[in-house]
Amino acid sequence: MRLRTIRLIATLVLGLLAGPSAAHAQQPKNIPRIGLLISGGRSATAPLADAFREGLRELAYVEAITITLEVRWGEGKQDRIAALATELLQLNVKIIITGGASALLAAKKRTNLVPIVMLTGRDPVRAGYVSSFSRPGGNITGLTTIATDLITKRLELLKEVVPRLSRVAILWDPEARTGPAQFKEANVAARSLGLKPQFLEVRSRDDIESAFRVATRVGAQGLIPIRSPLTVTWGKFISTLAIENRLPVIYDDRVFMKSEGFMSYGTNLPDVFRRAATFVDKILKGAKPADLPVERPTKFDLVINLKRARQLGITIPPAVLYRADKVIK
Repeated sequence: MRLRTIRLIATLVLGLLAGPSAAHAQQPKNIPRIGLLISGGRSATAPLADAFREGLRELAYVEAITITLEVRWGEGKQDRIAALATELLQLNVKIIITGGASALLAAKKRTNLVPIVMLTGRDPVRAGYVSSFSRPGGNITGLTTIATDLITKRLELLKEVVPRLSRVAILWDPEARTGPAQFKEANVAARSLGLKPQFLEVRSRDDIESAFRVATRVGAQGLIPIRSPLTVTWGKFISTLAIENRLPVIYDDRVFMKSEGFMSYGTNLPDVFRRAATFVDKILKGAKPADLPVERPTKFDLVINLKRARQLGITIPPAVLYRADKVIK
């Protein structure tokens, strides 16, 4: 008895001397494990993962103490995305958050039990991911960025700021999950605005470089990249080529403006990823994905780079500047 008492006191003293980290290390590992699977590349989408972490912190979750986060990037490769979805499920994650259609479909194919919080650019009802916005049904809920629906708006803005715009180059990846739907939307939108669309298929980095050569050769006066894991992963490269070829490009995400982009208009993606944390919180507290309504975005950003505009010889109309959320001078 005396020996056991001495050992207990020694253990307590050593624990106090080692500090809080040792105390946590001795606690049972029963904190929830969450998976975040993003279709695109790490370098381009790391800020989105950070925004999700920020959302968790705002809800009082402390990573590695009250919650464990497993983040995986697919780098735009379908086989890799599929393997990572399997890996996360083998880690017994409580919830999977998916950024992009490829990540969502990979997770959806592998489980109908583990809750999935999707972050997708498609209409999730038309795509068949959920039964309805108000009552999704099944194990999937989340947020849509309505990326497809905003292609028309981007073309309108490009036409408004680029003098005599008549031919527009459109980069798209036919192998991307949302590629065909966005191709159709872009084609209808361009022709309704009296523009001639020059569709350029890209499946690799080399294809992107070739596409810019074609765009220059056919006399395109502007370019729009349709969002896919490929165009996100190589977004900075696209910005570099746009500068080299003196081609005005409108992006769907303000993150590309950090690479001296000309203009961007789209859903505030960090805000969407931050909001995803509220779904995790509700599910961990007992809510079922089937009963959590899918959210539509409420915040859109128009960012204009006046420095790039001057380099391109473009004068931005005052009416457009007035609508901008941010102007880079």
